[in-house]
Amino acid sequence: MPKYVAFLRAINVGGHVVKMDNLRGLFESLGFTEVATVIASGNVIFTSTSRSPALEKKIEDHLRQSLGYEVITFVRATSELKAIAACRPLDSSEIDAAGNAFYIGFLKGSPSDEAKQKLASLATDDDKFHFSGHELYWLRRKKFSDSKLSGPLLEKTLGMRTTLRNSTTVKRIASLCS
Repeated sequence: MPKYVAFLRAINVGGHVVKMDNLRGLFESLGFTEVATVIASGNVIFTSTSRSPALEKKIEDHLRQSLGYEVITFVRATSELKAIAACRPLDSSEIDAAGNAFYIGFLKGSPSDEAKQKLASLATDDDKFHFSGHELYWLRRKKFSDSKLSGPLLEKTLGMRTTLRNSTTVKRIASLCS
């Protein structure tokens, strides 16, 4: 049976607290099996016979009904996630340098060329961006909290929903998907 990872936005941020055992139960009630959560920030590994595009809507609808608020969901097959985690689109020495952070933004689709150009205009000496498929790779050369950029600004610039994860988290999740 195919295995997937759901990256959920609005879980355990902004006053929306969801215990991981409750979140696992919500996924199991959808008929998913082998459900596991990773870190309390809305990362769920599961198996399903459904196909990926239908999964996002199914999960979003169920979580909205169960939790009472919108939870944007980004689903990737584990094979996709392993490739995403292994992708090194920018200079590895910069990605691994002390004090730098490397984030992966999961997107609902591929941004338009215009959206990519708008985001490129926000790049600074401290912020570099790269797109691959439905993912945005963001190298932050200083603390994330020191950046003028944020998730909401990225969404506005790209004109689409996104959720960010540190590449270390993505690698950890991918390593659990064997």
